[in-house]
Amino acid sequence: MKKRVESLLEFDKIKKQLEEYAASPLGVKAIKSLSPSINFDEVEKAQAETEEGAKVIRLRGSAPIAGLYDVAAQLKRLEIGGDLNGLEIYQIGSNLRVSRTMKDFMADLVEQGVLLPRLEALAAELMVLRELEEVITLSVDETGLLLDTASETLRSIRQSLSRTEGRVRDKLESLLRDRNASKMLSDAVITIRNDRYVLPVKQEYKAHYGGIVHDQSASGQTLFIEPQSVVDLNNQRRELQAKEKQEIERILAAISAELAEHVQEIHHNTYVLAQFDFIIAKARYGKAIKSVTPKLNQEGQIKLWAARHPLLDPEKVVSNDIILGEDYQAIVITGPNTGGKTITLKTLGLLTLMAQSGLQIPVQEDSVIAIFEEIFADIGDEQSIEQNLSTFSSHMTNIVEIIKKMNKRSLILFDELGAGTDPQEGAALAIAILDAALRQGATIVATTHYPELKAYGYERKQVTNASVEFNIETLSPTYRLLIGIPGRSNAFDISKRLGLNETIIQEARSLIDTESADLNEMISSLEEKRNLAEKEYQEAKEVAQGAEKLLQDLQKEIRTYYNQKDKLIEKANEQAREIIEKAEVDAEAIIHELRTLQLQGASGVKEHQLIDAKTRLTQAKPKTIQKNVIHSPKQVDHKLTSGDAVRILSLNQKGTLLDKVNQHEWNVQIGMIKMKIKVTDLEYIAKEEPKKERIITNIRGSDPVKAELDLRGVRYEDALQQLDKYIDEALLAGYGQVAIIHGKGTGALRTGVTEFLKNHRMVKSFRFGSAAEGGNGITIAELR
Repeated sequence: MKKRVESLLEFDKIKKQLEEYAASPLGVKAIKSLSPSINFDEVEKAQAETEEGAKVIRLRGSAPIAGLYDVAAQLKRLEIGGDLNGLEIYQIGSNLRVSRTMKDFMADLVEQGVLLPRLEALAAELMVLRELEEVITLSVDETGLLLDTASETLRSIRQSLSRTEGRVRDKLESLLRDRNASKMLSDAVITIRNDRYVLPVKQEYKAHYGGIVHDQSASGQTLFIEPQSVVDLNNQRRELQAKEKQEIERILAAISAELAEHVQEIHHNTYVLAQFDFIIAKARYGKAIKSVTPKLNQEGQIKLWAARHPLLDPEKVVSNDIILGEDYQAIVITGPNTGGKTITLKTLGLLTLMAQSGLQIPVQEDSVIAIFEEIFADIGDEQSIEQNLSTFSSHMTNIVEIIKKMNKRSLILFDELGAGTDPQEGAALAIAILDAALRQGATIVATTHYPELKAYGYERKQVTNASVEFNIETLSPTYRLLIGIPGRSNAFDISKRLGLNETIIQEARSLIDTESADLNEMISSLEEKRNLAEKEYQEAKEVAQGAEKLLQDLQKEIRTYYNQKDKLIEKANEQAREIIEKAEVDAEAIIHELRTLQLQGASGVKEHQLIDAKTRLTQAKPKTIQKNVIHSPKQVDHKLTSGDAVRILSLNQKGTLLDKVNQHEWNVQIGMIKMKIKVTDLEYIAKEEPKKERIITNIRGSDPVKAELDLRGVRYEDALQQLDKYIDEALLAGYGQVAIIHGKGTGALRTGVTEFLKNHRMVKSFRFGSAAEGGNGITIAELR
């Protein structure tokens, strides 16, 4: 890609923004050298790395890349045998620390099952030099100062030095406290000259202190004297300082020598960390501008959904769908210069440059972008004063260069093609240039205000028209790109809204040719139809989304139902097993007891013992639970037709046949739900004949069953037995409600009846009678 095109499309501004997300000078350096690639595999790899970086940001928020330094100069000096200073050693040690933490960070992510193949491979290249890192950590701090822990000798020297300095200061402070000090000293302070502690003594009193004069004031009235009493101590201090310096030089030389043995590993680690910084910076920038990773292709196909220009205010920028390369290879955006056309060109060009540089782009998911060998752009007023070229000449110079180099893998962006000359000639020239580009198979987006190019979009199969919407009410563009609809002139409408006399407007309308007027009318009609179609599409989309949600909810409920069903069956089986096991144990015990009684002889067995054992054996038998069994459909001599009532055997639900899907399935309406059901799961329900009046009789005889049962005066146990039989007979007789007369009395029988009804599975509800019905002496039961 030419640097001129990158600058024209403002790719340099994108790189400048990207630099802010780098954590080190090395990351910034990598960003500065970033340029679009035309190699599909390289772009795909770069996009995959950015996507993995984005995954790291989503999961962890950041990566431990801070503390990375550019140490190329230090490594070069080590290679030629030079020694490093403390700060340079610290920076290399910091890189070693970042190498270790980054490797551990990536290993932790991979261990947790996060798929990061490219970053994992990059992290595998990092060499951990833990011992060397620890040596540097113990030796220097972030300012490059050597620590006492660098060596025992250095610690000992510094301790001695500290003690000596303390003695010097103590001696000098005692001189400051002398009663004559205020008279003999210019100031009662200890200061340093030539790295030796001295006192500011007045000229006339220098003999009193003796020692060495190291400096004097500008006036000569004050002499900075090292008193004789501290000369020896200061000499000791200087000797210790010299030893400290020698030890520091020795330590730095030793660490430098050790680093020199690992120059290649440190150099490679630094390179890998710079790559990490670059990738993470791209991911962080992508997140900041709400970008996604596009799908790539080499066939010139572009499908950018809700594309936004990344340099415009995200709160105000209008997103547009840009589709190109399948049904048509060129878009001609026509219409007056009302704003938005050039932004569309720049958005497409800039997003293509970003994608080919491995950057995510501000579009919606599932967007597709092509990889081009070259992007050509002729945008803006490029009048050249130096070359004495007019605007038209400047544009034509660029266009000539583009035509020479374009091919089928070129993206060409023409802004106001053919402008700057006679309209008729300019329009003809624009059409010829577009035809030439189309013959080469290039992908083209061009803007123009020539009306002749509106028809061009309809006459060429591989070309489509487009326009930028203009709001007549607000007299401003909406910046919405309308693909398929050419732009129309708004001059008359705008003039009318601004107050121009209607007579003048009508006269102007009469002056334009009929063909142009008809074209504007056609465009206006197309805009109205498009707006209506978009509205209907949105409504249909909302309905479809609602139906999809309803289907998902229904499928979820069905899954839940079957899961619960399986759990209930499992629980029931477990309970049944426990009941059977208990019954077997009880039966074994009872049989054992009966055998014991048998051995004792018939004479020794009491009647009540046999009755009791028989009763317990009966109670030990597990109660059977009736289970709904799905039967095969009854063979009915009836051919299923639409409107038939059927039973869905697997659901035990009634439904109505709607229409036949195929030989084996029907669409069935079940309440509010329409479902496909197999024929083998359907049972025809014949229409019921009118019911004949039936006479309800007691199944044991011809006496009819009454709607009430009188239990007054009956013993408690007998009353409950009669009530049990009566409920069965009432159910067979078809009664929905019965009355049980038990009287008030002590309340024992009433309580027994209440408990019985409460536990009976065929009793829906019950209540005491009203005052007119008999009050608490009667219970009304509603049967299922």
